[in-house]
Amino acid sequence: MSTVAVLGAGSWGTTIAIHLAGAGHDVRIWGNDLAQLDEMATTRQNSKFLAGIPLPESIKVQPELELALAGADFHFYVVPSQAVRSVAGKIRGLGASAIPVCASKGLELGTLRRMSEVLGEALGDPAPVAFTGPSHAQEVAVGIPTSIVAACADEARAKAVQVLCSTPRLRVYTNDDVVGCEYGGALKNVMAIAAGVCDGLGYGDNTKGALLTRGLAEISRLGMTMGGRRETFSGLTGMGDLIATAMSRHSRNRHVGERLGKGETLEQVLGGMVMVAEGVNTARAARDLGRERGVELPITEQVCAIALEGKDPREAIRTLMTRDLRSESEDARRKE
Repeated sequence: MSTVAVLGAGSWGTTIAIHLAGAGHDVRIWGNDLAQLDEMATTRQNSKFLAGIPLPESIKVQPELELALAGADFHFYVVPSQAVRSVAGKIRGLGASAIPVCASKGLELGTLRRMSEVLGEALGDPAPVAFTGPSHAQEVAVGIPTSIVAACADEARAKAVQVLCSTPRLRVYTNDDVVGCEYGGALKNVMAIAAGVCDGLGYGDNTKGALLTRGLAEISRLGMTMGGRRETFSGLTGMGDLIATAMSRHSRNRHVGERLGKGETLEQVLGGMVMVAEGVNTARAARDLGRERGVELPITEQVCAIALEGKDPREAIRTLMTRDLRSESEDARRKE
């Protein structure tokens, strides 16, 4: 049995806490919404994000950050991507030491850093573990079989997280390509927004199939430019996560895209949501990174145009469909 501090009481943080408690570990969960934590402790469920799914009695809901961290062997960071740096800074200030596990996905605005890079910088730790893959919280929380990846340059740390989290219902693989795993996990949210736009416009399987294929090519192109390995993007954190997120009724990013496709503005969509849709900020950061590195990201560019600039979704699709014609095989070679 290990002691684990889960930092972030959203749907994924609560799910990780439920899973680890069910695996027999000593789990504390912390968040910055004291009223929500009080309700969770009283009702033994997270009604805001996972209504109807009980918290095991062994989970300690802990509003005091220092107490949540005390004696923990692992710290799971499951806060919104733009909050990772500030939360990690607080923890470094408390002097708490444990294996840091980054379960947040996205790119930091401004720095354009991956989440494990942000976490490593804020903590002064050279090798946080990235915990990523096709894993909708609602399904993991009720024990639906799922596979995920613990990615780290330090093999011993990746294996420690693998052993910690693996059960008959959650299979964890290790991977040392942290760059590829994190770009796959971040950029699939952008493609899920694009997939939702297609759904909102009433387009069919042909469009979705083309979008996911070209979206994976786009993810791979940027990820490989940044140092990721080609094969990673065919794995769980690339193709697997993309399929799950772009196709699922659970996907908040696909939901955002669907409403944009139906003509709502981004402000209208986000104003009615409780959960964070990471793909919006990631699209902006990925667009900026692609421009900085000279990497062509046509789908990402159009997602930004729709969400951030109010471009008509049908016109955005037309822009993609009327780009310069080229060979698919030649386009694939451009990533090498």
